[in-house]
Amino acid sequence: MTRPVDIHLTVVTPTHIVTDERVRKVIAEATNGSFALLPRHVDFVAPLTAGILAFEPVSGGERFLGIDEGFLVKAGERVRVATHHALSESSLERLQERVHEEFEVHTAHALAARSALDRLETSLIRRFVEMERLT
Repeated sequence: MTRPVDIHLTVVTPTHIVTDERVRKVIAEATNGSFALLPRHVDFVAPLTAGILAFEPVSGGERFLGIDEGFLVKAGERVRVATHHALSESSLERLQERVHEEFEVHTAHALAARSALDRLETSLIRRFVEMERLT
């Protein structure tokens, strides 16, 4: 039996499937460096760093995903990527713009959350001090 000449790539986040299609090649960046996967590549698992995942759909062209840290699993003809966040674009320039936009939103949310935690912590300390005075 001959093996397929393409790869079935699936990229998922906790909330949705980003891509699920046949591709010719996948290029990713692991914690120990970049690598390319072709259809008959050996099976393995790799921890991915935040960066760009590039792939060539069977239909042609090249597509790019901006991904957060995650894991890639290659088993047979299937390549599965699980990540916390991913953005899909057909051009690197547009992907860069979207990553910057998302980063600004994410940073604003993180700052708001940190500010709320700081207020809670301050309130808790004040209550401890007040309780200490009462005893």
